[in-house]
Amino acid sequence: MPYALLADLTLILHATFILFVVFGGVLIFWRRGLVWLHIPSALWGALIEFQGWICPLTYLENDLRAMAGSHGYTGGFIDHYLVPLVYPSGLTSDLQFLLGLAVLVINAIIYTLVWRKLRVE
Repeated sequence: MPYALLADLTLILHATFILFVVFGGVLIFWRRGLVWLHIPSALWGALIEFQGWICPLTYLENDLRAMAGSHGYTGGFIDHYLVPLVYPSGLTSDLQFLLGLAVLVINAIIYTLVWRKLRVE
């Protein structure tokens, strides 16, 4: 079984989900029905950050990497992949809280724009 490939696909799914959580509200301009998928996803993403939890996709990726014979990583997806790209030091609970807050603020702005557009139509 190609566990390394499945782990890489899980990584891509995870990254795509994070992008959807943060910016998926923009898709509402194109398909309004996505609001029912995006709002729970954005709330889940913010909750993960507020609580300092690790997303289940991280565990899945680590398990798949272990089955492929390589090592997984400790901490969460953001801490392992994104923090080293953006921040020189480790992820703190304060920073995690700010990331969760950023998800809510970005989506509040996007949904405000969507609401205004719908009012005009």
